[in-house]
Amino acid sequence: MDLEFLPGLVEPEGQQGAANWFLFIKDKFVVLEGDVKNPIPYFPSLEKVGLQAVSRHYLGQFRGEPCYACELNSLVDLPSGFAVTDLRMMIGRLPENWFMIAGMARQILDWDVNHTFCGRCGVETHYHGKDRAKECPQCHLLQYPRLSPSIIVLVTRGKEVLLARSPGFPPGMFSTLAGFVEPGETIEHAVHREVFEEVGIKLKNLQYQTSQPWPFPNSLMLGFHAEYLSGELTIDNVEIVEAGWWSIDQLPMIPPNGSISRQLIDQYLQFCTES
Repeated sequence: MDLEFLPGLVEPEGQQGAANWFLFIKDKFVVLEGDVKNPIPYFPSLEKVGLQAVSRHYLGQFRGEPCYACELNSLVDLPSGFAVTDLRMMIGRLPENWFMIAGMARQILDWDVNHTFCGRCGVETHYHGKDRAKECPQCHLLQYPRLSPSIIVLVTRGKEVLLARSPGFPPGMFSTLAGFVEPGETIEHAVHREVFEEVGIKLKNLQYQTSQPWPFPNSLMLGFHAEYLSGELTIDNVEIVEAGWWSIDQLPMIPPNGSISRQLIDQYLQFCTES
């Protein structure tokens, strides 16, 4: 387990020196321009580089250095040396621990703006003094950053893998099946249900593999491997528009390195190679 990042809520007093800044303008991620080794901005303060924050949150420390999430003023032009990108484009480019912090920053900023007012009585909320939460001063409802559990599963049949396309995928890209956990069901039940709903087959030998924070917008992806049991592929034409069995020797375009889907596929390819 990587413990290089230690989450924190209260900024240490007397903090000096440079920090890591995870900056966003609405849904766009702000990075250093050009082909740099580490595109995460690193400087002492926003003011010194000509940036203005709408909101600012202390995240904790990475390798002993502070990290901040900031929503920047969209009306102020970025200074020279900065560029905007989609956070998804940083999958595989950022090391896993950096991408995790960037995703944490995005989720906290989303939580901040989406819980300005109490969801129960409508009164403007205040930051809680001890927790990462917003509290209603009238009815005292606490609203924490939302986390939505979801499943993702690689289904295999011998040396074939089941891959599918969703409507929003880039042309030609296929991935593993995924979906959200519904109220009242177990993680395992969610896997079986999602696969049956989306492609009409049943599974056996379901095994948990790994997990990944997925900030699009606020998921925790729980990754599984399962074997085909029975049924014919029947796609729902809503969440899935194409699906099929692919030989491990002739795979289509698959998600990039750094994604949990790619990790599940690579793990199975390695297993097949070694067995």
